[in-house]
Amino acid sequence: MPISLLFGVHAHQPVGNFPAVIDDAHVRSYGMFLRVMERYPEFRFSVHFSGWLLDVLFERFPDDMARLTAMTRRGQVEWFGSGDCEPVLAAIPHRDRLTQIATLSDKIEQRFGMRPAGAWLTERVWESSVVPALVETGIRYVAVDDYHFLCAGEDGAKLDSFYTTEEDGRNLDLFPISEAARYRLPFSPAAEAVAWLEDLARQGHRASIYFDDIEKFGIWPETYEWVFEKGWLTQFVEGVLASPLIRTETFADYHAREKTRGIVYLPTTSYIEMNEWTLPAPRAAAYHALIEAEKTAGRFEKHKPFLRGGIWRNFMSRYPEANWMHKRMLEASQRFAALPAAERTPAMQEHLHRAQANDAYWHGLFGGLYLPHLRRAVWNNLLALEAALASLAPALVCEQNDLDHDGCLELALRNKDLQAFVRDDGNAALVEFSSLTLAHNFGDTLRAYAEAYHAKIDQAQAAQAAQEGGEGIASAHDRVAFLHAIAPEDAAPDTRPRGIFQERAGSPDDTLTALDNYRADDRQGTWVASGKGWRISKTYRLEADTLSVVFRAEGSRLPALIETELNLALPSCDGYGGRYVLAGGSIPGGFGHALELDGMQRITLEDSELGGTLQIEAAQPAQFRARPHRTVSQSEAGFEKIMQAVCIALAWSPASGLDQRITLRVTPAS
Repeated sequence: MPISLLFGVHAHQPVGNFPAVIDDAHVRSYGMFLRVMERYPEFRFSVHFSGWLLDVLFERFPDDMARLTAMTRRGQVEWFGSGDCEPVLAAIPHRDRLTQIATLSDKIEQRFGMRPAGAWLTERVWESSVVPALVETGIRYVAVDDYHFLCAGEDGAKLDSFYTTEEDGRNLDLFPISEAARYRLPFSPAAEAVAWLEDLARQGHRASIYFDDIEKFGIWPETYEWVFEKGWLTQFVEGVLASPLIRTETFADYHAREKTRGIVYLPTTSYIEMNEWTLPAPRAAAYHALIEAEKTAGRFEKHKPFLRGGIWRNFMSRYPEANWMHKRMLEASQRFAALPAAERTPAMQEHLHRAQANDAYWHGLFGGLYLPHLRRAVWNNLLALEAALASLAPALVCEQNDLDHDGCLELALRNKDLQAFVRDDGNAALVEFSSLTLAHNFGDTLRAYAEAYHAKIDQAQAAQAAQEGGEGIASAHDRVAFLHAIAPEDAAPDTRPRGIFQERAGSPDDTLTALDNYRADDRQGTWVASGKGWRISKTYRLEADTLSVVFRAEGSRLPALIETELNLALPSCDGYGGRYVLAGGSIPGGFGHALELDGMQRITLEDSELGGTLQIEAAQPAQFRARPHRTVSQSEAGFEKIMQAVCIALAWSPASGLDQRITLRVTPAS
């Protein structure tokens, strides 16, 4: 009996990704794939495009979208749904799961004439809590990894059809995606892949279930030449259609005629690589070593279901910046949901959905937390939503909460233009400084973290030294790609958070000591640090478009120097659009360069992408030192340094009773 090939592809680009990246993905993958498949109406398959990407493609590539529409209407293509802006469903409230899924399903039905019965799970993150929302929005089945089933104790030999799970009385069917198929398509020769499917048919398998990133067809290294120029996709499609042992079906048709294999309850998990990425660096290194040891001993496949690592939500524990963004999103979602239905506009709903896009909340080989433009897209939408909410349901101008559940209270200061959140963690620095007018968070930076993959930097340098010493060449397994020259010290982790207004004090001739013993003096914005013979207070105030911070030093044994550090996120980063402008109008350099000034009292940060300027002014002359803050991360393209913020240090010699007032003034472009 022929085996059913259930073939699905998933296409996604992060909200806020650069247009040139999306264009390149379409030219090299999406468009090419559709043009090949169009020639073979008998080859039936399934697709999932995230809703935000779908909107962009309809605008930029209408001809290819018309081609996809025709393929759908002739019954060749089945559409899978999901959250419109590709959220991890488990990480957003139930009410938002419903609107995210319904929005994409409505969009697909309106444009393609088909309402999805199946759904793609972002990063294949499974938690049983998502079942009710999927079922309530008309989803009848989802595709997850066969690894999920193995972790539940299922027999791998029987993962050739769908199973049924339930949560709170709602039933949902689950298709196990074949890891063996994902590793073969499109990487093994087309004839071998077809022969492998035929062999499964001879063994009596009901179906081979494939659902994976369409970017493997053209965007991954060397795949454009392999898949399209050398004809892999054409050869594979023709080979499948010519085989009497293989038939192509949509998931919908297969689901309609087959019965479930039985009940299953899956544990909370994702794909195995993700489970490693979620772990802190030391644990990730230990987990990776365990995996490698099991592979070397030949036990990995047997023990793989029991080697699970962490879960996706661990990213909120690993990265406070992701956690803060996530909890601020949840807060905005709650405020939006509390509005009367008549006041909740589609534009506000879309801002919320875009602020829930998954990519900026996590980091692995593909995750985007390290990419400022992806975090910025989340903040842009979150703050645009809050600007709309401000006129309908204003938040308190001053309130104190532990919003991110880290054990430290945050004081929120708000007016109609600005929002400032001060964390009461001893540093009393701003964790967020946002302009509602510009929809920008100047505190949206990322500290330098130790990552398990940083060990590869040392390994690569050792391999290079061995090669230069005439001791041979590095093997393919030891090669590491570098987009930038990176030394081990470039990846050194920060010892303090990257806040705005965090101080050090001491003598100019000695190493300055972190001033991290601030305690709240009131609930209105004043913090006090003290020692033997000295006391320093720091007071935050919002006045229209200006944040002012007043430092008062008192005592007979004051430190010789106080330095406050401001880590400010600007959209242009080290690009051409960001520059410093002095009081007289001269331009001493861009954000990507170091800058030092004596006796500075006013400087303006101009950014062509910001839509405004940020002016820094000091009441008393201060030493000014600025440098770019960069982090080191790894992607599929290799190691790279990414500018996260401008790190500005202002230093002055305090005098008892003499205040230093520093102001940040946000001015929209005229």
